[in-house]
Amino acid sequence: MTCDPGQLPASLLEVLAPQRWPVRPDSLPPGTAVVGGAVRDALLGRLAAQPDLDLVVEGDAVALARTLTKRQGGSVVVLDAERSIARLVVGGWTVDLARRSGGSLEEDLLRRDYSANAIALELPAEGRPPTLRDPSGGLADLAAGNLRAIGETNLLADPLRLLRGVRLACELDFQIEATTWQWILRHHRSLGSVAGERVLAELERMATAPAGGAWLARVLEANLLAGWGQAAGPGSEAEQASLKGLDGAAAAERQLRPDEAATALPLARLATLLEGPTLERLRSSRRLQQRCGRLRQWWQRLADDDGDPEGLTEAERVRLQRDLEGDLPALALLCRADWAQPALERWRDPADPLFHPRAPLDGASLQAALGLAPGPRLGQLLDHLTQERAFGRLPVRPEANDPETLTAARRWLSTKKGASPWFTS
Repeated sequence: MTCDPGQLPASLLEVLAPQRWPVRPDSLPPGTAVVGGAVRDALLGRLAAQPDLDLVVEGDAVALARTLTKRQGGSVVVLDAERSIARLVVGGWTVDLARRSGGSLEEDLLRRDYSANAIALELPAEGRPPTLRDPSGGLADLAAGNLRAIGETNLLADPLRLLRGVRLACELDFQIEATTWQWILRHHRSLGSVAGERVLAELERMATAPAGGAWLARVLEANLLAGWGQAAGPGSEAEQASLKGLDGAAAAERQLRPDEAATALPLARLATLLEGPTLERLRSSRRLQQRCGRLRQWWQRLADDDGDPEGLTEAERVRLQRDLEGDLPALALLCRADWAQPALERWRDPADPLFHPRAPLDGASLQAALGLAPGPRLGQLLDHLTQERAFGRLPVRPEANDPETLTAARRWLSTKKGASPWFTS
């Protein structure tokens, strides 16, 4: 934000537009201040239409949140009863209210993590104009694109702040100040004391950022996941290099569409960064564990063939497409570009028999036509027919009871010893 320094508080208040907030400013106690991300983003010209608001108040913030809910609707979640922190959710907005820590607003700000987050705008009240508070020099750091921790002990007060600093630098396109980076390196194992869900949320936010690959590589460089059982090993440098290459240029080279890249880049980054046991310890969803695990498995398998899936057997090709049917663009980011581009063209065709493998007839039809009983052999037969269809040896869209498909099924059954037990008659 560029304006006369003397006009900065009034200009900042205008950008924050408290008249649009779900909480009326005149319902807040005197001395209430907006702090943290909303102030930072307003100063940087990147304020969202409905920013998350952090308000510091004198007195009991939990009681205030409940009173506001009765007056203006919404719901209240108590985040920390001991420190009197509550969240008010109303009309699509999130408003966090916290009791001021220390004897003054400046003292409260100096207990925060980074100078960029320790700038406050005290709201006008009783004829008093808005006042900007910046006891740690955050304005200068914002102007310089510099992320600086207020103090080493501040970071350790909540070790998630170590990782949050990397995430903030990633999202803001800032550089981490040298002393701050040394503190992050020194205390990297402390992140293991933080709840896994909180750690994963920071990593996922980083993974979706435009520069997320390069900054997740910094996470590996700092060994920040060592406290979660994933210490930097012999392959760490290679994974850092892979992460740095997972960017918009890689997506463009492989001709991913914007919607494909928006999904594929975060997944490819997380799969490269996180081993399966680490994801489980971080309490990720089962679905994310499966998606990352399959992608990582096939990426590592293809590394043996110089990243070229053409070196796989037919059965492996079908299994790959089954495993990654919804996530092939993520694999395309990790494989050779000359394979990725034609593969994506085929994958975009929902009728392609290899890239969307299906058996030409379903199990019920095969049971009825061939007198088969349910059992493992039926599943094996379906797999065989799927592979035959995938490689053009059976019709892609057969009629019901297609004779060519049924002949292929009988031929396969006849090659299996003891075929008769799979028939009902």
